[in-house]
Amino acid sequence: MPFRLLVPLGLLCSLLPLHHGAPGPDGTAPDPAHYRERVKAMFYHAYDSYLENAFPYDELRPLTCDGHDTWGSFSLTLIDALDTLLILGNVSEFQRVVEVLQDNVDFDIDVNASVFETNIRVVGGLLSAHLLSKKAGVEVEAGWPCSGPLLRMAEEAARKLLPAFQTPTGMPYGTVNLLHGVNPGETPVTCTAGIGTFIVEFATLSSLTGDPVFEDVARVALMRLWESRSDIGLVGNHIDVLTGKWVAQDAGIGAGVDSYFEYLVKGAILLQDKKLMAMFLEYNKAIRNYTRFDDWYLWVQMYKGTVSMPVFQSLEAYWPGLQSLIGDIDNAMRTFLNYYTVWKQFGGLPEFYNIPQGYTVEKREGYPLRPELIESAMYLYRATGDPTLLELGRDAVESIEKISKVECGFATIKDLRDHKLDNRMESFFLAETVKYLYLLFDPNNFIHNNGSTFDAVITPYGECILGAGGYIFNTEAHPIDPAALHCCRRLKEEQWEVEDLMKEFYSLKRNRSRFQKTTMSSRPWEPPAGPGTFSSPENHDEEREKKPAKQKIPLLSCPSQPFTSKLALLGQVFLDSS
Repeated sequence: MPFRLLVPLGLLCSLLPLHHGAPGPDGTAPDPAHYRERVKAMFYHAYDSYLENAFPYDELRPLTCDGHDTWGSFSLTLIDALDTLLILGNVSEFQRVVEVLQDNVDFDIDVNASVFETNIRVVGGLLSAHLLSKKAGVEVEAGWPCSGPLLRMAEEAARKLLPAFQTPTGMPYGTVNLLHGVNPGETPVTCTAGIGTFIVEFATLSSLTGDPVFEDVARVALMRLWESRSDIGLVGNHIDVLTGKWVAQDAGIGAGVDSYFEYLVKGAILLQDKKLMAMFLEYNKAIRNYTRFDDWYLWVQMYKGTVSMPVFQSLEAYWPGLQSLIGDIDNAMRTFLNYYTVWKQFGGLPEFYNIPQGYTVEKREGYPLRPELIESAMYLYRATGDPTLLELGRDAVESIEKISKVECGFATIKDLRDHKLDNRMESFFLAETVKYLYLLFDPNNFIHNNGSTFDAVITPYGECILGAGGYIFNTEAHPIDPAALHCCRRLKEEQWEVEDLMKEFYSLKRNRSRFQKTTMSSRPWEPPAGPGTFSSPENHDEEREKKPAKQKIPLLSCPSQPFTSKLALLGQVFLDSS
């Protein structure tokens, strides 16, 4: 039977019954239409406040009604909010913002930027908007989705991040200067999520542009983390990317680790990659064995499994949604209900919650309007139709409006105990929190398409199908259409084919050891037999010795080619289409 991964819930579960009229705990029904309009009003209150008071800065400061740069001076809130505009049905503003971004955003600047945040917010936001452009009525150029201004911007931003991956381990630095690369003296310590959260955006970029470098570096980083896990199958929180030694050895599913696990699952679904899914399932076993207690997940020492922090972090609330993607609905609902009790206790999720004491942790009492619990509710509601999930959505709308709304947007809640506010509105509030709330209450949104409608698009590489549903959300809630990865595939495959042909040509002139060195990088990634060691050229040579030797190509013969090649000269291959 051919391998098939679970498809995203927007496609898989769209036909499940939805219990819209179910009563809440106070006997009232959380009416989806009513709350959909409430969420839309929340979005425009925040969005308009950003445009009027903060643009072109990255983010709004809602208490002082001004703006500030936070992650690199990209007008970040505008990029992050772009696909939300379309999900809310505002095509005219989507079109206007596309023009504004092309005219105003410049990545050739002397700014130190977070590699992780720039990828998930900027590269992810631009890729999503690029793939949704035609649906939004933007006049796309010939060759779309394999070309386009937003795609070129995403590629430019991603190329600015590539120097960070030039380390002995292949794991990236956490910060890079967009003009000069990695600064001398930059700390080599990076969090696990900052290493393993690239495969969704970078594989999409490679598929659309035909340049494999992005997917390649993302896969190397994923594999290095996999090879660094402990003997009991856990990974720590921070690692030295130069030496591969763990600096912080706390293992859990929350801050500093979270999206690494998320991208193993979403990367597996997006790329139909069973190895990535197998890696996650192995991690999942270790997580259940060592960190789960009564459907809570604690922090443990990665080598011993002993509890180090009996806390729940708000960032961990993505986990039930991730469990739903692998079909583990019962466990997902039990954990979700635990987290929901914390929300009810405070009207939001504190950054840290001490589970045995049942209260917040000192200096971690805030709630910056994070989306994770709402995200899980959206996924689980698509899968189950359980009205409890709509009740969470209702409670979130009421809490955020009551506590956080100010004249110029929505402010971070500094302390959930007394509802003191902080002067910041993170861009993810518009990218994620509002988006997941709206999708929770909008069962007929195009994002939830079950494949009954689609668009056939003619590209230079043939016909492809787009807009059929099954969108994969990156960790900033930017939806990626998985079908788009097939639209430009021929270009990518031909590029790899050319590389393979050149390697075979040169292998005829070189000895076996030289042949092994030049082809080692093209070998498919195989999970190592055990944790704690990096793959090395010597390891690959030993593996190759065990395999039957390939049939040698006779001199002056040509391997078969699925495309027409006219001339090869000094490594340059000229095609009929060039």
